[in-house]
Amino acid sequence: MSGRLTTDSQPLQETAQPKVYEARLRVRYAETDQMGVVYHSNFIIWFEVGRVEMMRELGFTYSEMEQQEGTRLAVAEVRCRYKAPAHYDDLIVIRTRLLNVRDSLLHFAYEVLRDEDGAVLAEGETVHMVLDSGFNRARLSSRYLPSFLKAAGRS
Repeated sequence: MSGRLTTDSQPLQETAQPKVYEARLRVRYAETDQMGVVYHSNFIIWFEVGRVEMMRELGFTYSEMEQQEGTRLAVAEVRCRYKAPAHYDDLIVIRTRLLNVRDSLLHFAYEVLRDEDGAVLAEGETVHMVLDSGFNRARLSSRYLPSFLKAAGRS
């Protein structure tokens, strides 16, 4: 069998699954509330940790995008569904993948798990608009777009 799917009309290119990138961190005391549970907004910060570490694995940093290309990735939308609490000193795994890549938009998905038992603590998504240094909508440069497309399972 070839690496292509077919229909009655024309062959369709097989789509690879997006690669999953993992980052780990340990919950700090300052991230918990009076009940000893991680305060909800920290999960959004952890999504950022996942994105930034994913970019490092792709071979560049977010600060390089800003400084060398003048590119910013502005959060246009964020969603988080909380499933179970995280506590002080838990080792957390942040799984990040790209759901969609367009020349001026990136759509990430996240899964936050407790490393010890694999419990899913939260799931979420963020959508980012690509902006230039003047905060106008822009396109990803050819330096970054191929890496993001490959990470999303599209080459």
